Amino acid sequence: MSEHPHGAFFGRRKGHPLRARQAALFEALLPRLAIDTTAPAGDLAALFPVAVDEIHLEIGFGGGEHLISRAQANPRIGFIGAEPFINGMAKALAAIDDAKLQNIRLHHADAVALLDWLPPAALGRVDLLYPDPWPKRRHWKRRFVNAENIARLARVLRPGGEFRFASDWANYAEWTLARFMRSGDFVWTATRADDWRKPWPDFSRTRYEAKAIREGRMPCYLAFRRS
Repeated sequence: MSEHPHGAFFGRRKGHPLRARQAALFEALLPRLAIDTTAPAGDLAALFPVAVDEIHLEIGFGGGEHLISRAQANPRIGFIGAEPFINGMAKALAAIDDAKLQNIRLHHADAVALLDWLPPAALGRVDLLYPDPWPKRRHWKRRFVNAENIARLARVLRPGGEFRFASDWANYAEWTLARFMRSGDFVWTATRADDWRKPWPDFSRTRYEAKAIREGRMPCYLAFRRS
């Protein structure tokens, strides 16, 4: 698995043991949906057995609730989901199998390798929702949002495409805003406070977000447009 030179941007890769069906889907379904980043990228639309008008990416999709919801609501969009955590991938595979979704492809590894593999201006949108905040200062270098990854995002997003970020950690939201505002490749789309206080119209709440709100941590939603 590819990792950033400073270490992976994620924590543990596996939690509780997989159920029998989940393990079976890892063996049978994941190989059919997994993107081969050792082969040339080519036309991304050809990754999908159905016609798609554009491609979106979700980095670190957790249990897959948001990814699955968006894929169901947008059959003409091809979705790529990147998730290194085994249990999260297992949940997504079960949901994809249940819904018989044809417009999702998966990357079961660090998203950096995927971003480097993608062609320039290939994506219409990238979502990074509730990434590991690495709250201790000595771990901040492991946060996904950094200058190198912002440059990667700028390369793969088409002009007018969007990067969307959500977090319940105020420090990480401030960190992200500051770094994107330094970039000449992105424009913050907010025009009023509700733009970062309220989720986007097509946002599907995850279990993690519901837990954060129950525990009194308020999410922040940031969107940046590729200039």
